[in-house]
Amino acid sequence: MVSSDIFYKKLQKKYSRKITLGLSRIKKALRLLKNPHLKLKNPINIIGSDGKFSCLTSLKYFIEANGQSTSAFISPHLFDLRSRIWIKNRFISLNEIKKYEKQISRLNVKLSLFEVLTLIYILAVSKKKIDYNILEAGLMFFGDSTRLFDKPLIQASTNINRQHVEWISPKTINEICRQKIGYLSNQTNIYIGKQNPKILKIIKGILKKNKSNITYPSRWKIIYERKKIFYQDTKCKLRIHSNYIHSKGLIDNLGLAIKIALDLNIKPEVIQKTIPKIFFEGRLQYIYKGKLRKYVHKNEKILLDGAHSNTSGKNLYDYLKSLKLPIYCIWGMQKNKLPNNFLKNFNGIFKKIVTIKIPSEPNSCSADQLKVIALKQKYEVETASNFKEALKKITSNKPKVICFMGSLYLIGSVLKKN
Repeated sequence: MVSSDIFYKKLQKKYSRKITLGLSRIKKALRLLKNPHLKLKNPINIIGSDGKFSCLTSLKYFIEANGQSTSAFISPHLFDLRSRIWIKNRFISLNEIKKYEKQISRLNVKLSLFEVLTLIYILAVSKKKIDYNILEAGLMFFGDSTRLFDKPLIQASTNINRQHVEWISPKTINEICRQKIGYLSNQTNIYIGKQNPKILKIIKGILKKNKSNITYPSRWKIIYERKKIFYQDTKCKLRIHSNYIHSKGLIDNLGLAIKIALDLNIKPEVIQKTIPKIFFEGRLQYIYKGKLRKYVHKNEKILLDGAHSNTSGKNLYDYLKSLKLPIYCIWGMQKNKLPNNFLKNFNGIFKKIVTIKIPSEPNSCSADQLKVIALKQKYEVETASNFKEALKKITSNKPKVICFMGSLYLIGSVLKKN
């Protein structure tokens, strides 16, 4: 039996992993398939640079806790291809993926891998009666294969920052905002999450002539009172109590989802009961069991975070500096994610860094390349060829936090190994 991992590798060889922005290819495929995307009830687009997954996941939890059904399309997956597509109460099966991919391949339309996965999602969920269909955008939004609906129910933007400037011209934050926000529907409900004030000003300028109902982040807030955290708007105040959601960035994304859920007429008491259950895999996630725990002492904590941008790096730093234990790092990163700038966010917080190449990622920095960067920033550094070796270079009987960071692909490899 072919595993989802093996089948995904086959898809990577069959379809280009190169990002090719534009909607002409997927729209041609959809026409040949008789436009199955038009069957999706209440489509919701989640857009942004950081936080799309955590906002989408939170909203999905709230809707389902309200007794309604959802589908979800996320990108990337951490270690199992099937986790990209949620259908009502389960992940898509490998047999379904194979069936729809075969149907798509017969169209003879040249598609990217991301476009094929988007089509598989649409074909799978168009055959089901689902209350809300939530899609996470890939790169930007203008040419993204999830921008398919003229009148979506909701389009929500999480934090926007300077990621992916290599894909645009001019390479400015204004152009990033234009590509993400300038192509939102004029016939929807737009929600803007918490932003840097300068970026929020740009967003408001872009949306000035948009005729949709727009909710800006000033309509709700996150309050920190005596070590307790609350969501508050003009109608209600909800306690945010969670053993899983640690950073300010994740809490802001949760807040955006709470606002949307309230506007969907989900009762505050349903939201309140659901918050402690929400879990974001690979985002400030502690590993309490599994194979990797065998390589460390019981006094040591293993923490995983897929932070790879300056904004997510700062969120991770803010959380790490609140810990009272020494912090060590296992670091792997993609070349195009500006690893030198990323590491500067941590300002000497790590006692030691072990660098590693992300398994099976051709665009990953080598361990030696990352070591040079860390040495220039005055860290004690070693390299390792695998996770076991990396942990062995850090572990001892002294209490500490060992943080894997730098890439969702790295975190996916760690979870798969564990």
